[in-house]
Amino acid sequence: MKKVIILGSTGSIGKSAIDVIKSMPGDFKISALSAHSNEEELLKQAALFNVKQLALAGKKPADKSIAYYSPAGLLDMISETDADIVVNGVAGSDGLLPSIASLKSGKNLALANKETIVMAGSFITDIALQTGKKIIPVDSEHSAVFQLLEGKKKEDIDEIILTASGGAFRNLSSEELKNAKLEDALKHPNWSMGTKITIDSASMANKGLEVIEAYLLFNLPLSRIKVLIHPQSMVHSLVRMAEGSLYAQISEPDMRVPIQNALTWPKVGPLLFGKLDLTGLSLTFQAPDFEKYKMLKLAYSAAELGQGKCIIYNAANEVAVDAFMNRKIDFLGIPHITEHAIENVNLKRIDTLEDIIEADNNTRIFVKEFLGEYIKKNGIWNIY
Repeated sequence: MKKVIILGSTGSIGKSAIDVIKSMPGDFKISALSAHSNEEELLKQAALFNVKQLALAGKKPADKSIAYYSPAGLLDMISETDADIVVNGVAGSDGLLPSIASLKSGKNLALANKETIVMAGSFITDIALQTGKKIIPVDSEHSAVFQLLEGKKKEDIDEIILTASGGAFRNLSSEELKNAKLEDALKHPNWSMGTKITIDSASMANKGLEVIEAYLLFNLPLSRIKVLIHPQSMVHSLVRMAEGSLYAQISEPDMRVPIQNALTWPKVGPLLFGKLDLTGLSLTFQAPDFEKYKMLKLAYSAAELGQGKCIIYNAANEVAVDAFMNRKIDFLGIPHITEHAIENVNLKRIDTLEDIIEADNNTRIFVKEFLGEYIKKNGIWNIY
């Protein structure tokens, strides 16, 4: 029986992981749970699965049964809890240090937090190599690629193709995006996800992060990481072989499937969440418009320029998305602000974890100051 820690257990990834474990009670035991601030839901989950090791990363808990709190407390819980695998469903850059703690404490990492790889890249993969532990992607796209590449030689791979739903604005023109509202950005046509990732899907920053992640995780040249818009979200990724044939991973858009695959790896688990019927199914694909989805274009540029620019891309996007969620900027302000940060934040050489954290912090300070000055002079950011 595998012992599992679920980080971000009250979020969409965490709840999906709990669904998987609930469906396979003889295979998994939850050793620890964490949430950011939803103490009530965390305690309900703990009672349901008799979990004693609990952490609340974002605030001091009212209930004394939650022994760990604060970001540092979360890291202590990970290190001090006996487990085989950690599901990291923490949102944003806050997920980086828990990923490091998971690997360094001798646990496999089921990784839904793409910022871990975007920010730290080879730093993280080196830790996995040193500890002999595995990073198993949980994002549906990277989970698909991970499965498709198993048993294949790198020299036999021509390209990886990540699919994208196109998000809430896939049917809007570039002109129509000028009037895109927060409420509209949150109406994802296929997936039920957290607020930030849903907005990232609308701007395709999420796919940009996934491009960077695939580039760093699967060690292929950036020119061989491609993206296709696939509105049905049934084909989660494809791998093209050197002789031209394509392999695809196809399933319903249900995050419980890649989570189950990560938890059961290297074995294949039972059918739990329905079988996709191909009868009458229509699948369509189209190339992304890089001018409409400028965040995707900027991700490729950042990856070309190196790890430091990837850190800037992620941090600037997080600050910009927060400003959009608080109605301080318009939707198209997100790529403009991110591009401004990539071009203007000063970087030093990135050699250590401290350098990564410093670059991230400096970017956030730069963007917040830039935004604050702009809004003070002009009111809400609107480039038109």
